[in-house]
Amino acid sequence: MRIVRDINALRNLFAATTEQTFQSELGVVNPRFTDYLVDLLIRFVRYDAIHKVRNSTGQRLYEVADMLAEAEERTDLPRREVYRHIGDYSLFWAGLYPETLKRKQQPSHRDHLIDYFQQGKRSYYLASTYDEEPYQEEAMVLRWLSDEFELCTYGLQRVRQEWDQLLQETDHPEHN
Repeated sequence: MRIVRDINALRNLFAATTEQTFQSELGVVNPRFTDYLVDLLIRFVRYDAIHKVRNSTGQRLYEVADMLAEAEERTDLPRREVYRHIGDYSLFWAGLYPETLKRKQQPSHRDHLIDYFQQGKRSYYLASTYDEEPYQEEAMVLRWLSDEFELCTYGLQRVRQEWDQLLQETDHPEHN
């Protein structure tokens, strides 16, 4: 039961900071979009969810280049899910942890030539083209994420700043 309370508390924190940033600061009033972001953040709390895409032999894929190749091997809805994941993965790293992109794009990595912004936009767009039921509503959100990828990464950078500030306040309550 404690885990459920902790996840609910985390969801509330993610919702509060995401809504504050996107609605109040950036003027993006779209509950479907903010709900999608909060769900993404909750999903990616688990490391295995960040790296959920596997190849045909069951190995986890850690780089966008490998995920793109795997998407091309799949058909229909499994392909949609890989593209959606690539969009989420790219948005997560470019938005919340942009400092890690330098490491991910070193010449020793397969992603050294990958533009996370371009691939995130493209992957969300491709996933959004699967717009029949039951994906119709999410397709609109994915298309918006594709169109506004840069704004979304900026907003997530602001969300992270809020988290960092909350952590500092928690670590040093005398500064409040």
